[in-house]
Amino acid sequence: MERHAIKLRAAAESDIPRFAELLLQVEKVHYDGRPDLFRPDARKYSPEDMAAILRDASKPVFAAADENGEVLGYAFCADVTPVDDNILAPVRTLYIDDICVDEKCRGTGVGKALYSYVREWAKEQGYTRITLNVWSCNPSAMQFYIAMGLVPYKICMETLL
Repeated sequence: MERHAIKLRAAAESDIPRFAELLLQVEKVHYDGRPDLFRPDARKYSPEDMAAILRDASKPVFAAADENGEVLGYAFCADVTPVDDNILAPVRTLYIDDICVDEKCRGTGVGKALYSYVREWAKEQGYTRITLNVWSCNPSAMQFYIAMGLVPYKICMETLL
């Protein structure tokens, strides 16, 4: 696998078409793992949704690009710090809502660089933790997050009827 010179930056509206392509890759992983839950060929966000997210300061989005500017991955994040919650402390929390590295670039360091960038940005902004969800049908993502130092703090369970 070819290593890439990676430029990490805040996302821009010009990234939306590429993000739309990458969102299809994420959805395919989820659909392949759980076709009972996910729709084929669907995207989590429409172009309009992405444009609105990019304008929302509480939802930072980051891009990883190669030396030619081609987007290789993204991280959609959100501030989910509990406010006026009856039981949860107001711990500054950055939630990674969606993260993707182009399937052609996985294993080349793009994901590690992107996650590290988000982590450093969060620390600089005064966050004290990062959270995310990972589907159990995506073991490679789970292994990646564990390698990045994340640990489970909540487990969602189900039974099929």
